[in-house]
Amino acid sequence: MNSPQFDSGAPRLVTALTLLWLAGAAIRIPLLAVPPVIPLIHDDLHMTYTQVGLLAGMPLVMFALFATPGSLLIARLGVLRVATLGLLLIALASAARAAAVDIWTLYLPTLLMGMGVAVFQPALPTLVRLWAPHRIWLATAFSTNGMLVGCSFAAALTVPVVLPLVGGSWRLDLLVWSVPCLIAALLYPLAAPRPRGITTLRDLPPRRWWPQWNSPQLWLLGFALGTNNALYFAVNAFVPDYLNSIGRGDLIGTTLGWLNGSQLIGSFIMLAMPERLQRQSWPFAVFGPLMALGSLGIVLTEGIWIVISATMAGFGAAMTFIVTFGLPASLSPPDDVHRMAGGMFTISYSIAVITPIICGALWDLTGLPWTAFMPMVACGIGCTIFGVMLTSRSAHLA
Repeated sequence: MNSPQFDSGAPRLVTALTLLWLAGAAIRIPLLAVPPVIPLIHDDLHMTYTQVGLLAGMPLVMFALFATPGSLLIARLGVLRVATLGLLLIALASAARAAAVDIWTLYLPTLLMGMGVAVFQPALPTLVRLWAPHRIWLATAFSTNGMLVGCSFAAALTVPVVLPLVGGSWRLDLLVWSVPCLIAALLYPLAAPRPRGITTLRDLPPRRWWPQWNSPQLWLLGFALGTNNALYFAVNAFVPDYLNSIGRGDLIGTTLGWLNGSQLIGSFIMLAMPERLQRQSWPFAVFGPLMALGSLGIVLTEGIWIVISATMAGFGAAMTFIVTFGLPASLSPPDDVHRMAGGMFTISYSIAVITPIICGALWDLTGLPWTAFMPMVACGIGCTIFGVMLTSRSAHLA
């Protein structure tokens, strides 16, 4: 099936890049707005620590469960409609959390928010391919930069800026952070680049939607992104408890700040990378081992070297994440990007859910805090291997 064609002029490219960046930020801000206010939510709703853990894990489970249904919706309704509906669901569900009166009325909108992100994510690389077919690397770098900026802003600005402005209310704080997603949901149907010869907002939807599960390329892609996501989420989850266990709780804020801030630095570096570097193996060969060494360094070093190790892990994760996230748009035909992306997210977030559980189980079974980081080291090694295999295979097939 022929894909709708878009003008490639500078104004349309700028519009596309702006919308992709805004959506990237919008789908991450509601997720990262919660951790800074968890103590307030915990006290207000009288939650147990197990319930807090469930709250943190729910979105990841939804990402895995609803990525492939997102591909189906794109095939049936068209990518622009699905993107708009996904953003609208995220915005409304994120805002609805502010009305929670108990854990169940907090869990339900959290699940719906995760569903919205899961449905939207296959649309993002599809829009990259549709809106910027000749600048896929640049468009991908913009969308992932938006994600990482969204993560950093929500985490960094909540306590010192937003909470004081809203009188310390976690409810109003969550409402404030739902606004960027609502803006994105309103802009998409109004400002999205339109294909030539089509006057309605509905682009031509692809017919196929079920991921090609027998494709080695899909599984390599899913494992490469999955090991990347798993390491990032697991390091963020276990660094605080690990530092407390070794009597260095004073390093928690600094370590997490550099772990996540280094991702932002990496994303801006990737914005400057030329298009010709796309689909090459070197980012995985260089930054995959950096992820593994950084994770290992956290438990083998002391003092400032723990912070440096976490920075290495975060920087390596950012560089490999951006490359992997952009591959469905460049490896697939225009009307098949959503299928590969849906399968990739299903596999990758399944790994991201399971890995932290394994990390915690190792710590519980052995009583040794450092054992929780061994699966993270394995993820860094796995990202290297799967990423190099994927890009080498893709270059051979090209």
